[in-house]
Amino acid sequence: MPPSAVKTIRDQIFWQYAKLISKSAGLSNARAFQMSRFVKLRDGEIVWSSTIREWLHEHENPGACIYCGAAGGPLTTEHILPRCCGGPDIPDNAIRVCRPCNSAKGARRLYEWKGLKEKDAIPRIAEGKYLKLLYDLHEQKGTLNVDKKDLGRMMCPACDLHSRCEDEGTVEKMTVYCLEGVFHAE
Repeated sequence: MPPSAVKTIRDQIFWQYAKLISKSAGLSNARAFQMSRFVKLRDGEIVWSSTIREWLHEHENPGACIYCGAAGGPLTTEHILPRCCGGPDIPDNAIRVCRPCNSAKGARRLYEWKGLKEKDAIPRIAEGKYLKLLYDLHEQKGTLNVDKKDLGRMMCPACDLHSRCEDEGTVEKMTVYCLEGVFHAE
């Protein structure tokens, strides 16, 4: 669960991104560092990496699957937020992955696929792109500033991951499912 300072959908996105920054700095377990990155992101003192920087990272190993790192086999184009969930057909929503990973993920969203227990094992390139995309989509939907105290009224009724939240004991609590559950097949 995120710290109490994470109050809105925007905050949850920035918290996840702060954790990525910490992991990249080799400080995955340094909660104080994560919190300082979160506050700086939230307050606009730092910004997340540019699309060009992400593109460069993505193309460092052009023959390797972004999810599992396997190289040598044919790669497919994967929509991080599936098209059936309203994911746009744009480069910011696409990565190259091996067929087994593409099949394993199927039509599920990234956090839905990995679950809460494995969410921190998502490769940085995929999660970084995904968080930026979710930020843009929530901004378009007008839900970036939904407060965690309003989840049950404003987000949960439109979310199709309610059964996951019930199974994991997170109903009406701010999790990564709140970031993607409102984007689903209509």
